[in-house]
Amino acid sequence: MSSVHDFSARDIDGNERSLAEWRGKTLLIVNVASKCGFTPQYAGLEKLWRDDRDRGLVVLGFPCDQFGHQEPGDEAAIREFCDANYGVTFPLFAKIAVNGEHAHPLYQWLKREGKGILGSEAIKWNFTKFLVDGHGQVLKRYAPADTPEKIGRELDHLLAN
Repeated sequence: MSSVHDFSARDIDGNERSLAEWRGKTLLIVNVASKCGFTPQYAGLEKLWRDDRDRGLVVLGFPCDQFGHQEPGDEAAIREFCDANYGVTFPLFAKIAVNGEHAHPLYQWLKREGKGILGSEAIKWNFTKFLVDGHGQVLKRYAPADTPEKIGRELDHLLAN
């Protein structure tokens, strides 16, 4: 696999979706959780999506329950939480593993392409973010504490005007 566009994943409604659907778009791929200290970032991610989707940004949320059991619900519960609390309209996917032997192939690839601090591949916590260019290549990996607002300020040069 040489590009994010080579992968597919099951969306929150159970449909298999190819990431090639977003070829030519700038992607912000995030492992999300409903009961995390960083969960309020959903609001900022939704704002980024609404403000910049017409300029080519797509936010993709991948729920994960590997950190402190902070995403305990099934897909229906996740969807309801996101709708009720943050009005999330950006694409959400089915719950996945991001670390370990059962890590989704997309995340295995993202971690190799966008290593973290000190060259570590492991995802350390929820709301780790990967910025991917329109060609499907990882440009940058952001830590959970890096806010959507901070990332948004860095996106202008990447997005079509």
